[in-house]
Amino acid sequence: MAEQLISTCAHETLPESYVRDAAERPRLDEVVPDAHIPVVDLAHPDRAAIVSQIGAACRSHGFFQVLNHGLPAELMEAAMAVAHEFFRLSPEEKAKLYSDDPAKKIRLSTSFNVRKETVHNWRDYLRLHCHPLEQFVPDWPSNPSAFREVMSTYCKEIRELGFRLYAAISESLGLEEDYMKKVLGEQEQHMAVNFYPKCPSPELTYGLPAHTDPNALTILLMDEQVAGLQVLKDGQWIAVNPRPNALVVNLGDQLQALSNGRYKSVWHRAVVNSDRPRMSIASFMCPCNSVVLGPAEKLVGDASPAVYRNYTYDEYYKKFWSRNLDQEHCLELFRT
Repeated sequence: MAEQLISTCAHETLPESYVRDAAERPRLDEVVPDAHIPVVDLAHPDRAAIVSQIGAACRSHGFFQVLNHGLPAELMEAAMAVAHEFFRLSPEEKAKLYSDDPAKKIRLSTSFNVRKETVHNWRDYLRLHCHPLEQFVPDWPSNPSAFREVMSTYCKEIRELGFRLYAAISESLGLEEDYMKKVLGEQEQHMAVNFYPKCPSPELTYGLPAHTDPNALTILLMDEQVAGLQVLKDGQWIAVNPRPNALVVNLGDQLQALSNGRYKSVWHRAVVNSDRPRMSIASFMCPCNSVVLGPAEKLVGDASPAVYRNYTYDEYYKKFWSRNLDQEHCLELFRT
């Protein structure tokens, strides 16, 4: 299976199966530089100010960067280092983990959903389920030798940060501080360690095309040396430049639904470049599969009727994976 991975060798030309139609290409020359990206300092002494800033960012952008978030810089560096080590392993070693089955909880794969898509994306990724850790870690890669220990520690820290962010987001909507955490149930957590190799023709393809995330909250550790994340704001693509020791937070579809459409699940994409490979580690906070989701009752009334019907996360997730990544917003299928 190793030949499926694009990280196993250098490419002089872009294979035809990665070339987008002219109308679907990234048009990199039209991308706006890092423009007014919200940044929230979680160490600000005024809690009300933090909540207000997060609420404003959720309304206007659906994403923001956080500083002083509590994750040690050394841990973030170690996570990126061990991720790079993994993707430098031999093709034979990596092939042991390869699978194109989207239902498999721990797998190395490529693109997005190679079983369905007609045009591929310039990405290999390691997908790991992370909660409960003791259940999944024994099946994680044992090579590199530090992988399990470093990534386990990173996952635990990210989960705690996610719950702190839920509290602020809940408060910013005028809900109880523990509303999000309670309504989302015993949450799953998974991670995508994304590797975007150097690309011979970055203007013709994507690392990942425009999409929203189906989960509740995504926390992204970006490569500080190589930019690639772009978000859609008012019809324009904005480049998100890495900040030292920052994490990027973006709302997933479930928080847009819970907020009754007040907050945005942001359209974002990953572009690639011809100079350097790029790495990112995306951590996804996901509702319990059986939990019933929909607009918070407190946010629904005569002046603001429910935008979305109730549904289970299992129903939503299956619908999301049955489509192509860049189709219409999956939430549109759940409108009242």
